[in-house]
Amino acid sequence: MAAPLTLLEIIQKTTDFLTTKGVESARLNAELLVGHALGLKRMQLYLQFERVLAEAELEKIRPLVKRRSLREPLQYIIGETEWSGLKLKVDRRALIPRPETEMLIELVTSRCAGTAMRILDLGTGSGAIALALAKHYADAAVTAVDYSEEALALAAENGRLLELSDRVQFIRSSWYEALTPAESYDLIVSNPPYLTAEETSAAEPEVRVHEPVSALTAADQGMADLRTIIAGAGQFLSPGGLLALETGIAQHAELLGLLAEAGFVETESRRDLTDRDRFIFARKPAA
Repeated sequence: MAAPLTLLEIIQKTTDFLTTKGVESARLNAELLVGHALGLKRMQLYLQFERVLAEAELEKIRPLVKRRSLREPLQYIIGETEWSGLKLKVDRRALIPRPETEMLIELVTSRCAGTAMRILDLGTGSGAIALALAKHYADAAVTAVDYSEEALALAAENGRLLELSDRVQFIRSSWYEALTPAESYDLIVSNPPYLTAEETSAAEPEVRVHEPVSALTAADQGMADLRTIIAGAGQFLSPGGLLALETGIAQHAELLGLLAEAGFVETESRRDLTDRDRFIFARKPAA
């Protein structure tokens, strides 16, 4: 009979196994998976390294480790992620909110000083952007749209969990289609699909196998949805309103040209923390 294993030994064995499967930050993944299975925070794990685990506890850990070894994202397995000060439910219905998109929230809030704003989040996915802005702007009215009914259901669940449902309206729409021109917004923000099919196929298995491809890839070399958003933004933005976009890293020259053609002013390209072109900002003329 095999000798009983301590918590530390299980974490070490899990780390080694995940490493062989190409999982980055295998030790961190191992600690988070084991902690999730046992209902323990990481600091609690450290205080119990010498504890011998019962077979019933090992049975809780094994299926989670198996899923991660198949490169299912850690966030989907755990079922939630900490993002921009929010705890969001995440699963296969929508993309996992990315750290770079937290920077988009920071850049938007540094440019919009008002509170009683009307905000439109296009392609809301899990609801991350809409809910983060609703939390930041206590008096804002936020509209979040997505074409995916499954993504909208997840976003609405997050709205309820965060007690922000009263200020965020979720609408099924292909970009602006379900909105009326009479509606206007002080801020339109979007993190739309912007990868090419080639970029998606070259991504890590966590992305290309497990996350919804429709939320990643756009036609026309990743530009199709960005073009649609820019083309309609002037009709739905209030005078002086801000358009804020997360984009691909090789699209800014073309996007800035499209914005100039559409009559936008104060156009700006910003890089992310890895020094890659990532964000575009532009305003509708005030007059």
